[in-house]
Amino acid sequence: MSQHVIRSVRADEWERVKQLRLAALRDPAAPVAFLESVESAESHPDEFWRGRAEGASHGRTARQFIAEADGGEWVGSVVVLVEDAGTSDLFGFPIERTQGHLVGVFVRPEHRGTGLTEALFAASLEWAWSLEEPALERVRLFVHEENARAGAFYRRFGFRATGRSVPMPGNPSVKELEYVYPRP
Repeated sequence: MSQHVIRSVRADEWERVKQLRLAALRDPAAPVAFLESVESAESHPDEFWRGRAEGASHGRTARQFIAEADGGEWVGSVVVLVEDAGTSDLFGFPIERTQGHLVGVFVRPEHRGTGLTEALFAASLEWAWSLEEPALERVRLFVHEENARAGAFYRRFGFRATGRSVPMPGNPSVKELEYVYPRP
């Protein structure tokens, strides 16, 4: 495996944030991996992408980590959203505890199985556990009930299924399953 740098995005990298997101949404696994279509993402104006990169580059609310290959190509990404107790999550349900929420997990197909997803998750959890006042009690994620490959990876990494499921936005007959990783 070649060397990769795992780091958070910078605010001025919005075009690369957009390019990687569109690549993720074009992936054959996208329908069971993401809650957004490529058509929807392509319709966002540049200001949306600037704001997304800005918001995920610093502060406490969100952080996007990318895997950058030797030549500078971005080959993977994960985003940590901070969910504060007393607010609602992206599904509209109340949040009972301050926690992290991993979303947008993507590694380009030719880099899967190389340890990049593990490295992205490790960086994400390190950042999540570094937050104070209030500290995050856990980090969670949701996985489509038919995304067995992702579910198997999350379990191997140490996430545990809670038994909670929520209807997938746009298709309530399909469930998203919650997995959590407790604070060590």
